[in-house]
Amino acid sequence: MRSLRFALLAASLVATAVSTPAFASPTDPKSGVEYVTLAQPQPVQATGKKVEVIEFFMYHCPHCNALEPQFEQWVKKQGDNIVLKRIHLTAGGPTDPEAHLYLTLEALGKVDEMHAKVFKAIHQDRIRMKDDATVIDWVSKNGIDRATFTSAWNSFGVMTKLRRLPALIDAYKVDGAPTVVIDGKYMTSPATVYNTVKAGNENQLFTATLQVMDALVAKAAKTK
Repeated sequence: MRSLRFALLAASLVATAVSTPAFASPTDPKSGVEYVTLAQPQPVQATGKKVEVIEFFMYHCPHCNALEPQFEQWVKKQGDNIVLKRIHLTAGGPTDPEAHLYLTLEALGKVDEMHAKVFKAIHQDRIRMKDDATVIDWVSKNGIDRATFTSAWNSFGVMTKLRRLPALIDAYKVDGAPTVVIDGKYMTSPATVYNTVKAGNENQLFTATLQVMDALVAKAAKTK
């Protein structure tokens, strides 16, 4: 995973924040520069004029946590233009507890209610979701019935999706988080955008990345 590379990138942003008063906004992102066009486009589930947006993330990733507030605002701004999906990377192996947690919340229709709470638990409360018991115990103390959650956690549907995650991630060629794929064929990330955008801090880099995503959604919409 690209987490170490992004950590070094974030450190460089801190180091240059004082000396970089402004950043170059990507008004016309180019393939191979601010984003990558997948060699093998993936099928999308969005119908009609809507554009599919997939966020590849990890709950324990500090950059995913930092991006989340701006990303949520971006999703609200896009509104009916997009269909949002999230895929949790399996950094902890094929049975990654955090990925398992996300899939279970998704199956229960609890993502909107619990997503921000999970980030807070990990990054502010310092709870390590490192095993099944820790995850189930935390969820049962935060508004979801233990038996209901455990049933979904062990369900055939959730377990099947969990087993298929590594192959799904490999199909998109995603190697780090946060990464966003638009319309099954355009992939971008803060780490990619940083190569050409002179951002003075992480928030500016996120803003530039979301501007690239705006352009890619508009580009994809034209072909609908």
